[in-house]
Amino acid sequence: MVITTSPLVKTYTLQEFWDLPEPPDGSKLELIKGVLYMTPPPDYPHNQNAADLNEQFGKSLRECGYRGQIFFPRTAIWIDEDTYLEPDLIYLSDELKAQMDPRHWTRADIVVEITAIYDMTTKSDTYQAMGVREMWLVDPNVKQIVVRSFEAGKTAVYKVADILRSEVLPKIESPLAAVFRE
Repeated sequence: MVITTSPLVKTYTLQEFWDLPEPPDGSKLELIKGVLYMTPPPDYPHNQNAADLNEQFGKSLRECGYRGQIFFPRTAIWIDEDTYLEPDLIYLSDELKAQMDPRHWTRADIVVEITAIYDMTTKSDTYQAMGVREMWLVDPNVKQIVVRSFEAGKTAVYKVADILRSEVLPKIESPLAAVFRE
């Protein structure tokens, strides 16, 4: 019997990761369990969806009286010596922020990823293991958001005509038409 395996993948520590040069094309580097992931720089639709979602989400937070902050890309959460992620958006409640060093976020109330293939499995599982309470997976191609509430053990799919609801922030009711505008 012959067993074949894939070639060995180089793994990195967090310090080795931080010592890597910035990709010249603006690609994003992330580290999951020591494995390096690189995604191309976001395009206009990606950035537009992130901006629209930030605006709509921020408006809903204020209207509902939630206290916290939304952070844009290049804000990271990391754990251990081998995992570093930069979600497209991060929401941290004031309560959670008070529990962490402001220079080292280790978890979040909500992370938002405008989808890449590995967001659906590898990153989603990693966020859950990190203690992130909820993940929103935004797919601009099919105009939907999948909300995975890790705490409640629920997954919901919202289409462009729907009102997004969050298990973590139950007063939030956010119309997706404002996020997926033409």
